[in-house]
Amino acid sequence: MAVADAFDEQCDYLFKAVLVGDSGVGKTNLISRFAKDEFRLDSKPTIGVEFAYRNIKVRDKLIKTQIWDTAGQERFRAITSSYYRGALGAMLVYDITKLATFVNVSKWLHELREFGGEDMVVVLVGNKSDLGQSREVEREEGKGFAEREGLCFMETSALQNLNVEEAFLEMITKIHDIISHKSLETKMNGTALSLPNGKEIHIADEVTATKQPNCCSSL
Repeated sequence: MAVADAFDEQCDYLFKAVLVGDSGVGKTNLISRFAKDEFRLDSKPTIGVEFAYRNIKVRDKLIKTQIWDTAGQERFRAITSSYYRGALGAMLVYDITKLATFVNVSKWLHELREFGGEDMVVVLVGNKSDLGQSREVEREEGKGFAEREGLCFMETSALQNLNVEEAFLEMITKIHDIISHKSLETKMNGTALSLPNGKEIHIADEVTATKQPNCCSSL
């Protein structure tokens, strides 16, 4: 067995999460900061889809999070349905210094709700908070939108590593709580599912798991 496979065997869950938003809002650097604690000033626009992994301990469970990064340009929208398939969480990202990226948040949220599962945890992220002097979107505007739509909300700075960890952990923890609740309901109903290889798996919608409530505004 390969080392990577052995490590995966130790994980209790595998969660898929996606980042969406206009091109240039900082999605790739948010993922790089969270997964590898890296930031690149010369980050290039994403072509198609890329993804990264990070293992996180939540409660008493080890969760392997697969984070998908997609291009914000319209010419890549054909990948939409496969991109969202099985995703349990999403970060909806805009740039606080570019009003147009916030205006387009409604479009991205509509897409999330069209292609994502009904229990998908969505965190609205106002990125580039280190550029406050160039701000075009007030924090209260982002928070207000999130409250109206039942989303979590945070402002982040991938450059300064501000609230990046907190935003991802908020999403992952809420996914875990939803899955745990549904898993308990499944067990109580006596309908636990089994995979062909014998592993027990608890599935909510299109949950991707190895063993397998609305959000809040924060800060």
